[in-house]
Amino acid sequence: MALDTIGTADAPRQLFASTPAQRVALARRQFFDEGVRPSGLVGEAVIQSWLRCTRTHTDRQRIVPFDAVTPSRLHATLARNRQLLEVARLELAQLENMLAGTDCRVILTDREGVVVHVTEQPAAAHQPVLRKTARVGVNISERIVGTTAPGIVASTGQACTVDGAEHYFDVLCHMQCAAAPIRDVTGQLAGVLDLTAEARRFGFDAASMVALYATTIENRLLQAQSRDHLILRFQSSPTLLGTPLEALAGIAPDGTIAWLNNAGARLLGRLPEAADERDVECLLGHDLASLLRLGRREAAQPLRLASGLGVWVQAHLKGRDGADFRHAVAMPGDAAPMAIERGPDAVDLAAGASLVSDDTAPPAETLSAHSRKLIEDTLAAHGGNVSQAARQLRVSRGTLYRRLRGWQQTEEDAAPAPA
Repeated sequence: MALDTIGTADAPRQLFASTPAQRVALARRQFFDEGVRPSGLVGEAVIQSWLRCTRTHTDRQRIVPFDAVTPSRLHATLARNRQLLEVARLELAQLENMLAGTDCRVILTDREGVVVHVTEQPAAAHQPVLRKTARVGVNISERIVGTTAPGIVASTGQACTVDGAEHYFDVLCHMQCAAAPIRDVTGQLAGVLDLTAEARRFGFDAASMVALYATTIENRLLQAQSRDHLILRFQSSPTLLGTPLEALAGIAPDGTIAWLNNAGARLLGRLPEAADERDVECLLGHDLASLLRLGRREAAQPLRLASGLGVWVQAHLKGRDGADFRHAVAMPGDAAPMAIERGPDAVDLAAGASLVSDDTAPPAETLSAHSRKLIEDTLAAHGGNVSQAARQLRVSRGTLYRRLRGWQQTEEDAAPAPA
């Protein structure tokens, strides 16, 4: 009977396993020799990895090659991951300095499991496996070296640890590793950060440490990949802003939330799959123009989210200018002119700037009529579909709905009272 189809019953069991090593030994015997799923003895992530490995690796005693990729492929891999390496440079250096007194190695792989960075310190004589694996270009994916923490993360996208004999191949039974994912603005895996030791236990909470640094690298990567987004930093306390615990959101010029980091998803909920359901006003309770105004202030500002939760927020406009966001503050009837902060610089977005030239401004009612005609024509062109019209006008659906309601209310107020 296939391993992935059976349960946990009807096999002789050792009555007592007092140490982690004994539990893993019992789990291996149940899984590999008796065909029993060893639930409760090792983590489910390890069991699932063993199942995958049994389909591709039949000999658990074989010597794992740890072959480096060819020079041409290595060059292409490093070039493809240049941005990841750049944003991770500071954190990798800090982590390696912190671990300098230990036997741990810091390893960063790409999404395919190829090592793109590793601690330069040479492995000691009692670390024969690390001497082979701790090299840039070595593929340590599950497909090549079986069950390891970075291999599981590359396969599943979930953080994990793999301890000793939890590794699939016998040659890795003296290894300890803890790994965490790094994701990009599309939510896809961009890389894996891993801490590995051989012949000695970590002596500290490696899982928490690698998760902390992976989160910091991920936050840097998200912001680096958001050149044309309004970046929001928010959390329940202003002291958490600028730390790995801060929530981040990237707001696109059309008034939709393009991405959230994990902390942001915990505060707002996961982003809807459909782009037209990511309207910032619906998810945050504030329109794009209001959020842009936050960029005028350097200090964090209190904000009440649509859920009723109170947070502290800072806004920062990415990109070299604010042209893509002019529509959010330049449409007639919106706020007065404002400056959007971009670090030390500011872009002055005067109301009507995108519609007015020279020094002569047309009357406000002319601008209002122009705005209404543009919106009505765009709606008509899209058969009344507000989402499509908002996307073409590069405004949020909330802004469009608010204007439509405002015009309707104005017409109702101007209508003569019944006799």
